[in-house]
Amino acid sequence: MFKLNYITLTPIAKGWSTDKKYCAITEDGSKYLLRISNLENYNRKKVEFEMMQRLAYLGIPMCQPVEFGTCDDGVYSLQSWIDGRHAEEILPFLSDAEQYNYGLEAGQILKKIHSLPCSSILEDWEIRFNRKIDRNIRTYNDCPIKHENGQAFIEYINKNRYLLKNRPQGFQHGDFHIGNMMIDKDGKLQIIDFDRYDFGDPWEEFNRIVWSAQKAPLFASGMVNGYFENDVPLDFWRLLALYISSNTLSSIPWAVSLGQKESDTMINQAKDVLNWFDNMKNPVPKWYEII
Repeated sequence: MFKLNYITLTPIAKGWSTDKKYCAITEDGSKYLLRISNLENYNRKKVEFEMMQRLAYLGIPMCQPVEFGTCDDGVYSLQSWIDGRHAEEILPFLSDAEQYNYGLEAGQILKKIHSLPCSSILEDWEIRFNRKIDRNIRTYNDCPIKHENGQAFIEYINKNRYLLKNRPQGFQHGDFHIGNMMIDKDGKLQIIDFDRYDFGDPWEEFNRIVWSAQKAPLFASGMVNGYFENDVPLDFWRLLALYISSNTLSSIPWAVSLGQKESDTMINQAKDVLNWFDNMKNPVPKWYEII
């Protein structure tokens, strides 16, 4: 059970996570983020908490892991509370320079996150991700709703699968974009929501950059440049286009199960992606720039 005693627990509804989330306030007025998951997730949640401890030791600006254990409702994780606002609510209204500089910082943070090695021996990335690609193409083809010119994604993927060969693997945040970042009351960027963590090619982590590029393209540019110290290899862009293509194909079957609003969001996002990459003929997206 909990080691700290709480006087109030306020539910938090924001986000896609299946975790139950609460703002927990103790008798002395201290605030914490409390996340509760089903007990069958114990092993995964334990690894998540341990990896967060390692990241906190590296100095990653994030919710600090405080306490982990089981309770009547399942397995819980207690983390420090961040006073601030979600980055996606703030960044679009900042100056170009501010957006870009926050992006630079995010890229540098991501590079540090990727410095954590895999916790175990993993299947070869080329084999593993090709299996995921095949599944995504199959479920897309079986889906009654299709992207406009969705075949361009499939053609690009099949021409560039060779890029997966000999890719390294490491720890991934799993959902790294401005929707999982906050800007605290001191104006500092903070990374949140590690519950989709994974292990794989570090460059695959950029597949969520479409969410950032749609709302704050200069932030997305800064993130890439911060990660690569303004020396972005062409193979990164080629692989990123492959990862985004695979992700975009899988997005529509996922969205269909959630309703029309989500389906429309994914269809419109695919249109943006096709525009950015000239129907997957140019691996460097139109939004990318250095300032």
